[in-house]
Amino acid sequence: MGFNAFHYGVNAVCFQKNERKYGMICSWATQVDYDRIVLLLGAQSVTGRNIAKGDIIGVSVLSTLQHDVMSKLGFQHSHEVDKFADLNYTLEDSAILIKDASIAMVVEVLDILHLPGIEEDSLVYALIKSHAQSGAPMLALQDVD
Repeated sequence: MGFNAFHYGVNAVCFQKNERKYGMICSWATQVDYDRIVLLLGAQSVTGRNIAKGDIIGVSVLSTLQHDVMSKLGFQHSHEVDKFADLNYTLEDSAILIKDASIAMVVEVLDILHLPGIEEDSLVYALIKSHAQSGAPMLALQDVD
């Protein structure tokens, strides 16, 4: 990735659907209103391809002490390996929340957009239904080796 206009966070997007757990790391995420967020999920993501309008998913902003969580969720695809085997998480409805994250949010997917120039990717627009903050500092992608 060449130009970096912003600081990118390390956000775990996780949920359970049809008795399967899905999880990925999304750095292209932002809050767009007091209770709304957007996430840009790449077309190659098995997790992203399984998210649908109306789904309840977890978005956990990882803390600086959660490099290991980033590694487990950020590599390989959810259909190839159990990414949650050694992770400390909770399940709220279908949302998987990573314990000890800086912020853990349960969100409802309101819409999934495919915009010109990024047609293959999914821009997920979601409503924050609930959130919890741990007070731990947030992990930034720029801080990862």
